[in-house]
Amino acid sequence: QADFATQFLSTGIEKRSQGFRIVSIGQIVQRSGLMLVAKKSSGIHAPANLNGKKVSIWKDFELQPRAFFRKYNLRVEVIPQTYTLNLFLRGGVDAASAMWYNEYHSILSAGINEDELTAFFFDRHGLNFPEDAVFCLEETWRKDPALCCAFMKATIEGWQYAFAHPEEALEIVMKYVNEAKINTSRAHQKWMFERMRDIILPQGNNQPLGWLSVTDYQTVSRELHRAGIIKTIPPYGELNVDCQGQY
Repeated sequence: QADFATQFLSTGIEKRSQGFRIVSIGQIVQRSGLMLVAKKSSGIHAPANLNGKKVSIWKDFELQPRAFFRKYNLRVEVIPQTYTLNLFLRGGVDAASAMWYNEYHSILSAGINEDELTAFFFDRHGLNFPEDAVFCLEETWRKDPALCCAFMKATIEGWQYAFAHPEEALEIVMKYVNEAKINTSRAHQKWMFERMRDIILPQGNNQPLGWLSVTDYQTVSRELHRAGIIKTIPPYGELNVDCQGQY
């Protein structure tokens, strides 16, 4: 149905381990945007303070928080999280999952100040799981690697243009969300755009855009294996193909 698709690195590794012959032609997001958020008024200031607390997590994004709990030997009461933060905002849970570029801003927009929150960014705890990458079938790559790299090059150039022309990019986004009658605001889309820039081009990362860090690959693979989600870890060179010379 499609020649190229985006999905999280963790999903790509899982699918490859299951026998799906897919390859990553470029890792767009370099820093994980997934986090846990707690109110300081709950007495949560450090990982140890989560012990015995109610923490809501998304079913589809359990890997990182559970790795975080395991790293700090935490026993928490896991509550299934829907795609709203009402339970957290109303005090039904002590901490909740959020994407830095999305739900975290929704919490701030609900009237809670940043200095009232404790934010646990997983990448700052040795659990950086880069998210969106571009994948294709191995057959597609072998048949026409130049086409695959050209697609990846165009994708990267699109992000670079957007970052260089933020107001124009925002106007385009708002045009489409208004046409689709999506319930959002310019302020929220601006926050999302700026945070996406932060996780695609994180400070201190000198790797070229599209590069997949071997360390990040090993971290994600190890946690997938520890969680029993995969039985074998695909070699880095099997999943990741190199277009770097053509960007």
